[in-house]
Amino acid sequence: MTHAAEPAPSRPAASVPSFDPSRRPTTVRSAVPTTYPTASYRLQLQPGFTLRDATAAVPYLAALGVSHLHLSPLLEPVPGSAHGYDTVDHGRIAEQLGGEAALRGLAAEAHRHGLRLLADVVPNHMAVPAPEHLNRPLWQVLRDGPDSPYARWFDIDWQALPGPPDAPDRGRVLLPLLGDRLGAVLDQLAVDGDTLRYHDHVLPLRPGTERLPLPELLARQWYRPAWWRLARTELNYRRFFTVNELIAVRVEDPEVFEATHGVLLRLHREGVLDGFRIDHPDGLADPRGYLERLAEATGGAYTVVEKILTGEERLPADWPCAGTTGYDALRRIDGVLTDHAGACRLAGAYEAFLTGAPPGGEPCADPHPAQAAARRGRADMTGPEGELAAEVERLVRLAVRLGAADPAHADHPPGRLRAALRRLLTGYPAYRPYARPGEPLPEASAAQLREALASDGEPTDATDRFVAGLAEGALGRGPEQDEFAVRFAQTAAAVAAKGVEDTAFYRWNALLSLNEVGGEPARPGLRPEDFHAWCHYVERHWPHTMTVLSTHDTKRSADARARLAVLAEQPEAWAAEAAAWSTAAGPGPGSRFDPDSDWLLWQTLVAAWPATPERLVAAVLKAAREAKVHTSWTTQNIRFERALADRVHAVFGNPGLLPRIEGYVAALAPYARSNTLAAALLHLTVPGVPDLYQGSEEPLYTLVDPDNRRAVDLGALAVRLTDSPVARPGDLAREKLHLTTTALHLRRTRPLGAHRPHTAVGPAAGHLLAFGRGPDVLTVVTRLPHGLAREGGWRGTELHLPDGGGWTDELTGRPVPAGPVLVKDLLADLPVALLTRSGA
Repeated sequence: MTHAAEPAPSRPAASVPSFDPSRRPTTVRSAVPTTYPTASYRLQLQPGFTLRDATAAVPYLAALGVSHLHLSPLLEPVPGSAHGYDTVDHGRIAEQLGGEAALRGLAAEAHRHGLRLLADVVPNHMAVPAPEHLNRPLWQVLRDGPDSPYARWFDIDWQALPGPPDAPDRGRVLLPLLGDRLGAVLDQLAVDGDTLRYHDHVLPLRPGTERLPLPELLARQWYRPAWWRLARTELNYRRFFTVNELIAVRVEDPEVFEATHGVLLRLHREGVLDGFRIDHPDGLADPRGYLERLAEATGGAYTVVEKILTGEERLPADWPCAGTTGYDALRRIDGVLTDHAGACRLAGAYEAFLTGAPPGGEPCADPHPAQAAARRGRADMTGPEGELAAEVERLVRLAVRLGAADPAHADHPPGRLRAALRRLLTGYPAYRPYARPGEPLPEASAAQLREALASDGEPTDATDRFVAGLAEGALGRGPEQDEFAVRFAQTAAAVAAKGVEDTAFYRWNALLSLNEVGGEPARPGLRPEDFHAWCHYVERHWPHTMTVLSTHDTKRSADARARLAVLAEQPEAWAAEAAAWSTAAGPGPGSRFDPDSDWLLWQTLVAAWPATPERLVAAVLKAAREAKVHTSWTTQNIRFERALADRVHAVFGNPGLLPRIEGYVAALAPYARSNTLAAALLHLTVPGVPDLYQGSEEPLYTLVDPDNRRAVDLGALAVRLTDSPVARPGDLAREKLHLTTTALHLRRTRPLGAHRPHTAVGPAAGHLLAFGRGPDVLTVVTRLPHGLAREGGWRGTELHLPDGGGWTDELTGRPVPAGPVLVKDLLADLPVALLTRSGA
């Protein structure tokens, strides 16, 4: 350790080591667990719902019919964390959840009921907490700088900032935690023993600097406290997306992997945990290498990855895991229940609502306005003042050094390198490429890089090709070449997530149900034949992948989206209704300044009804800040936000408007019911392992977090589960709960076979989606129910039930003979049916 009075020895600044294949496991046990889940149930653990509360819920969840409990992150987070993704200590189970003893108690109770546990793992980052000593590894890095044994834990660019005066070449860490420029808050900084205090922040002092005058003391630290706004352009540690309070962990280092995963791996060896959900694999330097190491350490435990697949992108076939966490399934299930043509007309009506001009042109033609919004969102992230400008600058610094070191690639000005990087990151069509130094870039990633270069239609020059070659890893090997390829991929993922899902999806609001995690609003709807093709793909390649409809990250729950999907079947009527509501609401930020705010508000009201003003205000304010058009998280337009909140409250106080909204939602109810039950049955019977989000076994109309992370009263659900399943007209909650537990128990009692499409015949055949799971199970659902009613119902449409014995509808208990059956009779009680062959 260097004393402050002594000059530090001259040595290179710490940097990311080059990729070394010899440091990875040479053999990987087959990632094939002895048993797979039949279905899992996601529980959001938090101080208001602890591991002991989960233990009390085990009998209900076993009775519901799942095989596994899916637990949100378990390791020690920032005190009071409601989500657990802000880990501060990998060495223990969160005390606020009950600690390891409570987790073991939950496992014992779960095992007694035949259930197992899956755990959410956060390998990409840790919290930068206040006070900072809660994160002991980071505390030691701040105190001892690059000499700390924990310096290798964190993804810090020590070369970006000059170090203390006695070690200028060693670097320091920018800490963007001050509320204003340093000079404006200098009097709020205080030395307290061997620490520096600033409000809730407590920072370690470099040994020997405690008695120095404050300006000199600050200069001598291995960190630089700075105004929080400087993070955009000067931050030199990798974050989780744009969250300064989450610092990236270099889990690709074997020692870091072992230290951060030790407790979870021990609990797996001891039988407490049976599988893992891996959060944000796209943030990792080497996702495949990480999964290989995890498979080696667990003997191939059931593992799924939160990989967002864009368009027709496929999960890399060489990743040793069971599949994704299911957003690809969400998009297909929602898609097959969404009217493509109607959604396109709705897009035209939306544009007309914004401009006041009549709809014109082909709203779903390329270039689609949603694609343009996505491109602008990406570009905004990487601009000179963009939220990810610091990440781009880190790549620019690398590219400058690489060009200067090789005459063949010299003389690329930093400005042109920056422009080339922005071009690639703006046009990249997926989350990231999968460059692995020492291996050829996968062809899919290479094709995406080519597409990115060509996406703006402009000619490429030598700098564009130089940067693309670095991103591809095609310009030789070396520590910095390897780092560039890896870091470009990590940055591309952040640009996609923040520029598209957290910006563009709040700017283009034609049909909010399309703007979901993993969504593709420019391609609304899905043909049944494409749905079946996806099912065949899944069962061939990822038969045990997870499937979801609602999660802790979805912007709207499945039932809220099911209600919104009806709007695509009546686009002109909805546009007229939205205009009438704006007129009835009177002048406000939506009608006077920004009609998009009104459109967003009205659809949010429909999605979440019945909702309180407080829930609506929180949702629309978050949407406005994420859109970054009139206000943002970092530059809040208080006047606009106050007017937006006032408009929401005015709607709830308008005696003429509120009943009209309530009446409209009631008119949607029969069709929303059909969509809700259809989506639920599809989710529970398509290939894969369905993961139910807490509370979604009954209708759930939640909005974006934190609205969707509130604790659920599982005790009340348990009481309702014991009720008789006899149908009660209009009781959608009873119908969905009964459907869910019936399908879950079917999955637990018999293996579901191969996916077999079945086609109806007759005038309304396009409104029926049916498939077998093997020869003895048949799923039947209604799609586009409003259009079906408008066209006159089923009108003699028939479905042929395979011969070889009679059938029973498990949802109603009614027997159904084999052979042709009228759909109107089959679906007389419910818009869906789950048929099993009698006696099978």
